[in-house]
Amino acid sequence: MSRLRPWLIDLALVAVAMADVLLDEEYTSRVEFAAACVACAAVLLRRRFPLVTFALTLPASWMLANLAAPAIALYSLAERTSNRAVLWGSVLATAIVAATPWPPGHPIDQRGIIVTFAYSAAWAGAPVLLGQLVRTRRDLSARLVEIEQARDHERQLHAQAVLARERAQIGREMHDVVAHQVSLIAVRAGALQVAATDPEAAEAARTIRRLSVDTLEELRHMVTLLRAAGGQGTELTPQPTLADLRKLLDSSGIEVELHGELSEELAAPGQRTIYRTVQEALTNVRKHAPGATATVRLWHDGDELGVTVTNTAPTRPAMTLPSSRHGLVGLAERAELLGGSFESGPTAEGGYRVALRLPR
Repeated sequence: MSRLRPWLIDLALVAVAMADVLLDEEYTSRVEFAAACVACAAVLLRRRFPLVTFALTLPASWMLANLAAPAIALYSLAERTSNRAVLWGSVLATAIVAATPWPPGHPIDQRGIIVTFAYSAAWAGAPVLLGQLVRTRRDLSARLVEIEQARDHERQLHAQAVLARERAQIGREMHDVVAHQVSLIAVRAGALQVAATDPEAAEAARTIRRLSVDTLEELRHMVTLLRAAGGQGTELTPQPTLADLRKLLDSSGIEVELHGELSEELAAPGQRTIYRTVQEALTNVRKHAPGATATVRLWHDGDELGVTVTNTAPTRPAMTLPSSRHGLVGLAERAELLGGSFESGPTAEGGYRVALRLPR
């Protein structure tokens, strides 16, 4: 069954609030009836302006004993804010207003005021607690979804790392064993072609040597593909370059701004190092800074160039997730191999910053 539309729910709540006022028939003046109507109509604002809705129900709570509109306003406020000072201040305001005599000048019964205040405070606390319970349940559901997505991402990264290691192992075996043996075949066939006196034997040796050379070329191509790291899914793809950076940002799952640019004529190792630095930094933002945004800045200055990735402070607590803790170490090693430097650390605003610097 599909969920009801929000505006239908709001109209139904307005009808409940109006029924509460009309059935009690406690209003005796136009002022009281107007306050009741304002309180009921304010329910329509509860989604966008819950605090305003609550404030508009206070006059009716003072003049009348209606319960529906104030309860709806308190629940909506609690379901949409986590500010406890505002929530319990609203409960206190409701209790004070309900305990204040109406109309003004009415004889004051101190004992009755105290009893009314205590009852009203207990009654107002119920919708607040219910709203907080619903909010907590919704937040927990969202966190569970986020945790599952993070785990799926971790599993994908692990699967890609395993696949890359297997490709590298196969590539090494093909290079060290198969290619070596095919090279020997080509050398022996060349020697046989030179030494053969029979024309047919010489032709056969020449054919074997040509096929061996072609096979070596194919093996070199296959080894290059097998040693290529990363890539989406299980397909064999070339190493990433700066041209693939925009695709990486779009698929990162977080809000990222890209500033600056670098020439795509930069050497392939430098392009791969910059790409891997951005990739690792965005992965860490997703894992350790939920809700944060990131800024990627490409720069070049004289004889140096590099990239800086900075993220804002997280908006939600980070969950403890499995991590090899080798990502930043690997980036520093990549930078060192190219004669550059790598720095990382927290920012004064509560975020994190990684910076890669390479010689041109």
